[in-house]
Amino acid sequence: MKLFKSLLVAPATLGLIAPISANATEVNLNEISNYSDVESVEFINSFNNDDSSLDQLLAGGEGLVDDNSYDGSFSETTTASFSAEFYLGSEDTSSTETSTGVATDNDLDDSVMAGYGFQIDLNTSFTGEDSFDVSLDAGNAGTAGIVEFGGNSGGDKLTVDGVSYTFPLGGATVFVGDNSDGSSLFTTACVYGGPSDTLDDCANVNAGITGGEIAAGASYDFGNGFTVATGMQTSQEVLTEESLDGIALNAAYTGENYGVSITYSSVEKTITDENTATAFNAYYTPEGFPSISVGYETVDIGGAAASEDEMESVFAGLTWDEVGPGSLGVALGYSDIVEGSDEAYMYEAYYSYPVNDGMTITPLIYVKENATVGQDDTTGVMVKTSFSF
Repeated sequence: MKLFKSLLVAPATLGLIAPISANATEVNLNEISNYSDVESVEFINSFNNDDSSLDQLLAGGEGLVDDNSYDGSFSETTTASFSAEFYLGSEDTSSTETSTGVATDNDLDDSVMAGYGFQIDLNTSFTGEDSFDVSLDAGNAGTAGIVEFGGNSGGDKLTVDGVSYTFPLGGATVFVGDNSDGSSLFTTACVYGGPSDTLDDCANVNAGITGGEIAAGASYDFGNGFTVATGMQTSQEVLTEESLDGIALNAAYTGENYGVSITYSSVEKTITDENTATAFNAYYTPEGFPSISVGYETVDIGGAAASEDEMESVFAGLTWDEVGPGSLGVALGYSDIVEGSDEAYMYEAYYSYPVNDGMTITPLIYVKENATVGQDDTTGVMVKTSFSF
């Protein structure tokens, strides 16, 4: 009986094995290898429930989505922009050369110094009319020899440089922020774009308040060229008697090829003393000629002696937008010269050359007068290479 069953099962078994063997000989091994490259491959764990506690990583210039719709991507209204700058420069700062083996200004005289800066700017909108912004930066640009570029100097760790939210309110634009500038919504009538830290404010050094721990402001555009704005800054002890607060006002008019602005600020130095500053700025862009930017600021120093309770800054600059493939600028001025002190002008020239859409090289040469008797003027030669991506 057992032999009879075996005889019946054997042909059936052979019938099943035969087509399988035939199919095996027709398998394309290359196709099996390529199958692993197909983007639509799904793994078994892809059917697991989404975990909203997973870290949402930055990617591709897009932003975070809300917890309910998280699918590993970012919302269409969020962007990330990145920039990096490399600095190389040298300053001749002293009248005598020394070599003591100790790190002093004289030892760095004529030394070629290098540094870098890096910044990430995140921006998102919730309504299409508002803007939530976060700035992160790092860098070591505060080194002697390149410090005039005024780049990021917080060290090799990313730090929060500012968090702010800007939104419409009625017909006005309003912002609130932490570690932001109270003058974020101000209009300064200046088109000069020089890279130096001394002259890039166009003499609006103190009136356009900056550097508050907490900041807020509002602006209004009348639609006919006139704009007005206000801003404030305070510490985390918001507007208390102990906090050192500042408030500023700005008004500007912008025409077809010219503009003017006035900015006023009052900033507490101590609980009892405050500085008040007024800055005037203007520009003119005639056709076929370089654009002209000028500025003047005067400051009343609270608590100072009567003979030295005023301070001023002046500025004048020219910009040629098209000189070869780049732009050229020259300027002169000085900043924060206290009453009774000798004027110490700075003169500079720069050329900004865009290598491509994401890379620009800017050489700068300048001379800064030294008001101290017996001390040479400072001469600097620097190059900044900027990347944006």
